[in-house]
Amino acid sequence: MKVAIVHDWLVSPGGAEKVLEHIIHCFPDAELYSLVDFLEDRAPVHGKKVTTSFIQRLPFARRHYRMYLPLMPLAIEQLDLSSFDLVISSSYAVAKGVLVGPDQTHVSYVHSPMRYAWDLQHQYLREAKLTRGPRSWATRALLHYLRGWDTHSTNGVDRLIANSEFVARRIQKAYRRDATVIAPPVDVNRFDVCAQKDDFYLAASRMVQYKRMSLIVEAFTATPGRRLVVVGDGPEMASIRARAGPNVQILGYQPFEVLRDLLQRARAFVFAAEEDFGIVSVEAQACGTPVIAYGKGGALETVIPLGEPCPTGVYFERQTVASLLEALERFERQHTLITATACRANAERFSAATFRHKFMLEVTRTIAAAGARPRVEVTPVDAWPGDAARRGTWGR
Repeated sequence: MKVAIVHDWLVSPGGAEKVLEHIIHCFPDAELYSLVDFLEDRAPVHGKKVTTSFIQRLPFARRHYRMYLPLMPLAIEQLDLSSFDLVISSSYAVAKGVLVGPDQTHVSYVHSPMRYAWDLQHQYLREAKLTRGPRSWATRALLHYLRGWDTHSTNGVDRLIANSEFVARRIQKAYRRDATVIAPPVDVNRFDVCAQKDDFYLAASRMVQYKRMSLIVEAFTATPGRRLVVVGDGPEMASIRARAGPNVQILGYQPFEVLRDLLQRARAFVFAAEEDFGIVSVEAQACGTPVIAYGKGGALETVIPLGEPCPTGVYFERQTVASLLEALERFERQHTLITATACRANAERFSAATFRHKFMLEVTRTIAAAGARPRVEVTPVDAWPGDAARRGTWGR
């Protein structure tokens, strides 16, 4: 089959790009499309050439591509995919809106409906200080348009795949469509279990507001007897540094090898965002490290709390300093109930090989259901020859 893979934008490697990398594993001869491609680390696209939209050539697109959000629905529809039998979109914004014909099969892996256009619109407006005035109303009108386009564009998708039950519920609420759930791939084989832990907690994320890194830093600053190490960079870096006490060490961006070492040695990994899935928390468990997570969103599917068999972490109920501190105290009282073996076993459920196997099965079923003759072979989960050779090559 002639296959096209469409991704929203390629700017920096993250969770969505990890998924893209393994989709390309499944279809190594596929052609790649994206709104823009400024990716320096070519590992997620296997070094492939990417066909981009007209936004790639607009002024300031490299650093300010998001300002062209109003043009993105138009831009994605201009990508000509008419010669392909199978179209796979990796979508958290507009990628699933590519135009396809009646004889083409379109499978969309949805990382999330656009949060800022749907249930998190009001939070987005508050955080962007756009709650009143002409700019606020212009933004509200744009988001209203995006919601309508986003819903309509789903009509061209034959099969929706969600990365978690949480996202599947959001898809049902936004599009009134059911979605198959396939968890994102986690390269668990690249992490070794370390049962001997150092006396520090770890937080690692992009420094953006919804990740709530400032909440974690504030909680540890209020309890100077606890040591926190923070990895990540982003717009909130300066304000987070200003709030950090002497017991909080902020390292900024770190390469994968450094992050892996910290994940292995940390007493626990702290995770305060309402995430759609949360790959790093699974990577921590692959190292045998417990997770202290906000008990909402994807964390409910990836962390087994105290009180259940084979627990791997602790939830806190509210995104407040008091709630997080309560969870830390509970963890410190009962941490011996959480074992490195249980953490690793839980992480194994989300292996990259399992993802590829389930994804290929779902694509094959979709092609068959659409009346096309499947011309893809599903490779067993234990027979991917490139896995061992590629371990240790992922760059963050």
